Amino acid sequence: MRRLFAIAMITIALPSSFAFAGTYAPLNCNKANIPAEQAICANYGLGQQEARVATLFAITTSLVAMGQRGNIQDAQRAWLQRRDACGGNVSCLKKIYDERVRQLNGVIEAIASRGPF
Repeated sequence: MRRLFAIAMITIALPSSFAFAGTYAPLNCNKANIPAEQAICANYGLGQQEARVATLFAITTSLVAMGQRGNIQDAQRAWLQRRDACGGNVSCLKKIYDERVRQLNGVIEAIASRGPF
């Protein structure tokens, strides 16, 4: 039931959530100029993870209150620094992306657990 609610929330929030994504958007591979970005653009799986993180970030920041939104944005900036510190190490980047996806999914699950809505 919670998973169904989370899917419904994503479906409802997704079209409007991109208005809040200005602080983090997927990479423009034409402008990738650091090793981490170049590795992400060169690896299909990492590119998919990049898009997934951007989408989850947009959804979570659109669903939470302003204070929590700021915390999520701060965590995203810190995560980007850790991601970039991986350089071109694909294994490191995969680990970093998996970690961030789990964190952002946790925010959505926490929202869903407070139901019913």
